[in-house]
Amino acid sequence: MSKNVIIVGGGIIGMCSAYYLQKEGHQVTLLDQSNFSKGASYVNAGIITPSHIISLAAPGMINKGIKWMFSSTSPFSIKPRVDLDFIKWSWLFKKASTQQKVETSIPIIKDINLFSKELYEEMQNSNEFDFFYKDKGLLMHYQTDKAGEEEWKVGQRAIKEGLKVENLTKEEVQKLEPEVDLNIKGAVYYHSDAHMSPNEFMQQLKLYLENKGVQFIANEEVIDFTTSNNTISSIITKNQQISADEFVIATGSWTQKLSKKLGAKIPLQAGKGYRINVTKETGIKIPAILMEAKVAVTPMDGYTRFAGTMEIAGINEDINLKRVQTIANASKNYYNGLTIDKEAIENTQSGLRPCSPDGLPYIGKLSNLKNVTVATGHAMMGWSLGPATGKLVSEIISNKKTSLNIHPFSVERYH
Repeated sequence: MSKNVIIVGGGIIGMCSAYYLQKEGHQVTLLDQSNFSKGASYVNAGIITPSHIISLAAPGMINKGIKWMFSSTSPFSIKPRVDLDFIKWSWLFKKASTQQKVETSIPIIKDINLFSKELYEEMQNSNEFDFFYKDKGLLMHYQTDKAGEEEWKVGQRAIKEGLKVENLTKEEVQKLEPEVDLNIKGAVYYHSDAHMSPNEFMQQLKLYLENKGVQFIANEEVIDFTTSNNTISSIITKNQQISADEFVIATGSWTQKLSKKLGAKIPLQAGKGYRINVTKETGIKIPAILMEAKVAVTPMDGYTRFAGTMEIAGINEDINLKRVQTIANASKNYYNGLTIDKEAIENTQSGLRPCSPDGLPYIGKLSNLKNVTVATGHAMMGWSLGPATGKLVSEIISNKKTSLNIHPFSVERYH
């Protein structure tokens, strides 16, 4: 049965939800507070990451965050503030940071990543798009034995999960990357990963959806909802009131504020990251994570992107140039001869990633409002999990059996 669906949030999650919902024959309207051209969906590293099987809420992360708290150059920082939502989230994050919880979430994270990768490949092979997509894996470059040993433990765990992983010497890595001079001891190579150019894909997807009759409403902020009989009947924006049969909340880091208006408790914190685009040829061919520096490096269509930091500091998109410079310096430390000019630094952009306390996204219905589906909390895997989340959202709204068990992603797991 065709339904009229409003999706609030025009990032990768909202867009992919629109893609699969229109395929099911629903009438879709996408609404966003910006103009569908900025945010985390545009500034991320563009890597599809089945390799990222360890959730952000790993043992020791809170201690690292506290240790790095006052450093303006640390890769992960938690900025303390007197804010009840932040205090609750920190407590839940600490509770989730146990070996047992991380172990339980490994197959869940791996399966949804692999499913999403299949869906990206399906889109690429559908003749509906012509986007940059390379299936070259991911190199975890390390400069110290300690980092190498830690990552190889993760690699061995990934092998148990059926992924192909190799521990390579520096010489073996240089054979894969002959055009760069690497300052590393070696790398753990995950063959499972792929990479894309986010801006290009988002533009193509928007154009495709417009051609399929999906309505786009830009620069429109939702300020409230009208509800009756356990359903939302309409959303109220600054300029209008819009009715629909079903509503999807895919508002990323802004979800917690919006969900309170729906009587839902969805713990979430914004994790800020930065990206630097280098248009000069770098010779880098395979995406990498610079282990000690926690910087992601992705060769995209016409440029190389250097992205990094996870800064839990509330909703603000301010750019801290010290952090940006740290990303640039770290990158030059791993790639001898790499130049990142002043202009690239000045054109840095930031994005906010919505982080749940346990590192798993929220995907599913609210129990008190039967026509609301929430899709958020993907942290650093938003790009990777876009299609999988969109497909699950469309299955939920179409009353179909979901492709994956969505119980681990329960929106009300903290109620």
